[in-house]
Amino acid sequence: MRMGGKKLYGLGVAATAVLTLMTPLAANMGMFALIFLRILEGVFEGVTYPCIHAVWSHWAPPLERSRLATLAFTGSYAGTVVSMPACAILAELFGWPSIFYVFGIFGLFWYSLWVVLIAEKPSEDPLISDEELRYITQSLGDTNEKNIKYPWRSIVTSMPVWSIVVAHFSENWGFYTLLTQLPKYMKDILDFDLAKTGFMAALPYLAMSITLALSGQLADWFLVRGILNVTQVRKFFNCGAFIAQTVFMMGTAYATSTTVSVICLIMAVGLGAFAWAGFSVNHLDIAPQHASVLMGIGNTFATLPGIVSPILSGYVVTTPTKGEWQIVFFVTAGIYLFGCLFYWTFASGELQDWAKESETLKTRSAVNADNKGMTNEGFQHEL
Repeated sequence: MRMGGKKLYGLGVAATAVLTLMTPLAANMGMFALIFLRILEGVFEGVTYPCIHAVWSHWAPPLERSRLATLAFTGSYAGTVVSMPACAILAELFGWPSIFYVFGIFGLFWYSLWVVLIAEKPSEDPLISDEELRYITQSLGDTNEKNIKYPWRSIVTSMPVWSIVVAHFSENWGFYTLLTQLPKYMKDILDFDLAKTGFMAALPYLAMSITLALSGQLADWFLVRGILNVTQVRKFFNCGAFIAQTVFMMGTAYATSTTVSVICLIMAVGLGAFAWAGFSVNHLDIAPQHASVLMGIGNTFATLPGIVSPILSGYVVTTPTKGEWQIVFFVTAGIYLFGCLFYWTFASGELQDWAKESETLKTRSAVNADNKGMTNEGFQHEL
């Protein structure tokens, strides 16, 4: 029996929230109990990104995919903005266990809202208007899933798929490097105290949250106006972001003042939002019926930087010195540049032949190379 993206996504968040509440207890039980709990938490967190793409495959019309998906991803970075200074304050006032209690309870509260307010498909939403339901249905076609067969050989040999994987890996390398190391860099090199470090480290992600919502709007604007086709939008946004991040990472490495370092870091993270209007939506372009699987594959590889990057940074930064941190920034910049070149060479915004041949889920591509298809008149007027 299929659970569906909505239920599995909610289960992932709810289980993560419960495990978060149990973290202080596990820590008191010992290191191995804590490690086991964190691994289990990661297992449940791992289902969330693929599942949200499964939901979008039913809800997101082709000409609105960029802004809808990036708006959802904005929450990841908005959460970082809130949590970094909040964790510092909670730890200072109530002790470190309070961090896990507060965020665990908030996660369960969110889950209760998700269960009540969200529908798996437009046809199951009691609040949707007839006009909106008709627009989504005509844009996407039949999205009823029956005996889905995944063309695994075609998926694993598809260069557009691997371009998404490489781009996701590259973006996450920078994300995890800064997420785990930025407070340390600001404390050791820029001489910020703990409370100020939490606030300053959140600034790049504040910029990311703002820019991410704008990037999706802009990407869809280019599509609706017919200025760029889907492939061009994905490549320009993704690769433009990676080039900008490469430049500002190098700027951080060579910055001679605290102000310049902070500005470069904010720009490096903030401009990365445009990449999310590229690779993160691209699964829905090339194989909408398999988007959740493609996101699952990409997200698996994209979590590896969360393991490797902190280890590498810890191995390099031992003293710590400015020169050691420069190596960390050089590596990150190099990975951004590689991701840019790979994505530019192999990415595509076209529905792939192996996705067209799937007879188990009919999906109408409303955007082809000539940008023809269903459009939301309300959205066009808004733009």
